[in-house]
Amino acid sequence: MLVLLSGVYPLVIAGIGKLTPGHGDGVILTYKGRQVGFENVGQKFTKVQYFWSRPSAVDYNAAASGGSNKGPTNPDYLNKDVKGRIDTFLKYNPSVKKADIPAELVTASGSGLDPDLSPAGAKIQAARVAKVRGLSEQQVLALVDAHTEQPFLGLFGPPKVNVLKLNVALDELKK
Repeated sequence: MLVLLSGVYPLVIAGIGKLTPGHGDGVILTYKGRQVGFENVGQKFTKVQYFWSRPSAVDYNAAASGGSNKGPTNPDYLNKDVKGRIDTFLKYNPSVKKADIPAELVTASGSGLDPDLSPAGAKIQAARVAKVRGLSEQQVLALVDAHTEQPFLGLFGPPKVNVLKLNVALDELKK
């Protein structure tokens, strides 16, 4: 078992990884000839002209992925972290009601590196992004729809929007 689990199994998994896009090293996205990030690793976007990612308990540090280990009943987490994120979101998205903010925009993911949002998490930011960029909200919503990935085989997982891909596409739009 020692040889199988510490030798053969990792080699088989590494071999399978070489058959995937990026050859097991991750898929790098480029924009205008420069690398802007990895497709499957979340990044921090704080500028108002971009869609914001899900918060990260590890500040998007891929070397130290992990959650905060603070539960939904932890008063420090609720009163400091979540409330602060809600207040910031409402400050920059004044047309949004507090009750309409998807939980994913104010709570960190388990890994701290989630690259995706739900379509609702992206669409709720469309008015802000459109206004700052001088675009119509319909243009921005159409871009979100075009970048919404459906569940694998229509069954596995929810629809999702990769925030980095969406922001790169947003930069490619002409005013």
